[in-house]
Amino acid sequence: MSPELTTVLGVVAAVLLVAVLAVRVSVRLGFPSLLLFLAIGVLLGEAGIGIEFENAALTESLGLAALVLILTEGGLSTRWSQVKTSLWPGILLSTLAVWLSIAVTGAALHWLLGLDWRIALLWGAVLASTDAAAVFSVLRNVAVSRRLVGALELESGMNDAAAYMAVVLLASDIAFTWSVPLVMVYQLVVGGVTGIVLGRLAAAALRRAALPATGLYPLATVAVSMLAYSCGSMLGASGLLAAYVSALVLGNSKLPHRTDTLSFAEGLGILSQIGLFVLLGLFMSPDRLLYAVVPGLVAGAVITLLARPISVAVAVAPFRMPWREQVFLSWAGLRGAVPIVLATIPLTGGMPGAQRLVDAVFVLVIVLTVVQGSTLNLLARLLGLSRGARSREVHVDAAPLDELGAVLLQVRIPPGSKLHGVYLTELRLPIGATVSLLVRHGKGHTPSHDTRLQENDQLLVVATEQVRSATEHRIRAVDRAGRLARWKGETGAED
Repeated sequence: MSPELTTVLGVVAAVLLVAVLAVRVSVRLGFPSLLLFLAIGVLLGEAGIGIEFENAALTESLGLAALVLILTEGGLSTRWSQVKTSLWPGILLSTLAVWLSIAVTGAALHWLLGLDWRIALLWGAVLASTDAAAVFSVLRNVAVSRRLVGALELESGMNDAAAYMAVVLLASDIAFTWSVPLVMVYQLVVGGVTGIVLGRLAAAALRRAALPATGLYPLATVAVSMLAYSCGSMLGASGLLAAYVSALVLGNSKLPHRTDTLSFAEGLGILSQIGLFVLLGLFMSPDRLLYAVVPGLVAGAVITLLARPISVAVAVAPFRMPWREQVFLSWAGLRGAVPIVLATIPLTGGMPGAQRLVDAVFVLVIVLTVVQGSTLNLLARLLGLSRGARSREVHVDAAPLDELGAVLLQVRIPPGSKLHGVYLTELRLPIGATVSLLVRHGKGHTPSHDTRLQENDQLLVVATEQVRSATEHRIRAVDRAGRLARWKGETGAED
């Protein structure tokens, strides 16, 4: 092995270990871990250890690749039952709100900073997209209504497509004609359809495939979303939207070893976030940032206090959303790595003033991540939107038993689940399903009718294929509503 490869592998391993520890520290301190990753990159760069990295084209390419994996993890982990009521608000926030934000931000920066109209609109396009990594990592720890969480998750997963198209258009020499809106609509529609088609085909294939190793299912699932990105791009559509939608379809399909797939995707998403933010920190020069503080703060104030509230108000107007929820939606439009990655597109093309844009966006992201990310919980309480501690939903994983025509369902009972205290007889699983093993405190037990379930128990349920769906629905219904779930109208069927 060459000395260079040994050094590179050692540095990468050390960075990953430090980043993993940084996540632990950030959780304990309530500090956004994404900023710690950026700090690691800056320390490795020219102002720290001295690694010089100024390749904008490579930064753009690696940034987009990382973004695809982050969107894949976000799509796989998004529960359709929790976001389907927010579908149309999410669509309007990710399209109409993006374009309105570009227009408002562009006009304000043209007047405040004296930027050329096209450059000002480019700044608006770069800043219009909320960041999937920031939203997925911060928002899920905020206890607000499903409608708000669903709208913000769908927006962050889908609005990258509209913002990316706008940046590419404004950073090029393409003239604005009547055909431009039609092309953008084509890219969004075809990108979404591509994701749906590939997601459904892949879900059906994975359910029927008897792969020789459990670890192949997560690999195949992630590969499908990457393929969706490539297919969407080759069709001249939005590859980012295709990747997210395909992951959303797969994540809400009855896939074998779903829990393993989600765990793998989560690890891959975290790895992508680490790599992306360290790379962006490495790309930045602290000396240049001093000159970008004022334009960065001005742009941040415009997008946060003017453009975002206006675009949100217009986008959700058809749904008569209360003003408190609109305020929360406006403040929760978190920025992260995506604006920095988008800012490298005009820099790669050699557009005048592109370096100033990158530096200003870097400053803006740091400030807004600290200010917005650390105050979301407080804002939710002040607005009366906080729902208190939110329990996690019960996890059900499935493994096929092809020769027997049955499946093994592995059930984990999380803290806060209403399965706690339920006797096994009260679970009332359908005929053809039975609890064969209970693991409590690391010890296995053969359950009986008078066994009472507890938090953190793990159950092994054997069910025939015919009653698999009914079994999963019943377990989730009791998880949500307790032993009287049926009387309360909870069937678990919305999954």
